[in-house]
Amino acid sequence: MEGKQDIWVWIEGGTGRHTGLELITPGRELAGQLKGTLTAVVIGCLVEEAILEAASCGVDKIVAIDDQAYTDYQADRYTEALRVLVERHHPSAVLFSADLQGRELAAALSAQLQVGLAQDCIAVEASSSGNLLFTRPISEGKQMATQMSAGDCPQIGTVRPGIYRRPASFFDGPPPVVIREIVPQFSSRLRAGQIVRALEQGEVDLEGAVIIVAGGRGLGSAKGFELLRAAAEALGGQVGASRAAVDLGWISHAHQVGQTGKTVAPRLYIACGISGAMQHLAGMSGSDVIVAINRDPGVPMFQVADYAVEGDLYDILPPLVEALKLRKA
Repeated sequence: MEGKQDIWVWIEGGTGRHTGLELITPGRELAGQLKGTLTAVVIGCLVEEAILEAASCGVDKIVAIDDQAYTDYQADRYTEALRVLVERHHPSAVLFSADLQGRELAAALSAQLQVGLAQDCIAVEASSSGNLLFTRPISEGKQMATQMSAGDCPQIGTVRPGIYRRPASFFDGPPPVVIREIVPQFSSRLRAGQIVRALEQGEVDLEGAVIIVAGGRGLGSAKGFELLRAAAEALGGQVGASRAAVDLGWISHAHQVGQTGKTVAPRLYIACGISGAMQHLAGMSGSDVIVAINRDPGVPMFQVADYAVEGDLYDILPPLVEALKLRKA
């Protein structure tokens, strides 16, 4: 691709967890390799927090829409705003986090612009020709495919949350240029009496979890997840699972961690009765601290764990749960 390239990363507007900030890490690498610029794109209402966070992570530019019309996320309205921004600024690529919002926006934008889309990627690199190479798992995670959208402008892709680390929030370079945009008002065809932001009871947010307590085949039965739920609740975390536990029907696929499930990067990951197959490790190796509990000291999980606890999880976890409950009382 000819000319100076501008890599865009989508940052969720408003307050809360901005998973798109993780994409500043590969975005900076790509911009450096292509001798281009890195731009954060923010749309929403009251987006100053997101702008400040993106600025602290070292982007070159920030393109922002801050308008009451974008108080609540509506896919068609946000897509139309993004389309207008793309046609005004002509970025060479747009990267989204592969969360629910990012997947939806990326698909809708690629359809409107009639360009290709690489979904659910685990790596993004620059080719010698200047095109981006998107790597994503196929065949239930048993193989990897590399996709290139030659000739597309912009190139659009989604990257699994947790694959890349968010840059440290300190940057001693020049402050980014902030471009505040106004776009024509778009009348959404969607109508909703109420938009509920909170997770429904039982819904899982593994990508956003700070602590995950995960179980595998070593639990012995579905009943073992009752103990893990108690531990997760006491720690203020979420329950994860290996593919083996999901395939056995002990817990729903929404809890699965790994190449065919969720990619996570919590501060603490407690693996209970999980041997540590390569596909599972690929989905949680970015965790800050990994604790493994298993009766078999030879499992691969012990090789990647920061703390390896050899023993029966049914002897180890119950006292821990009780101690945590007493501490909270």
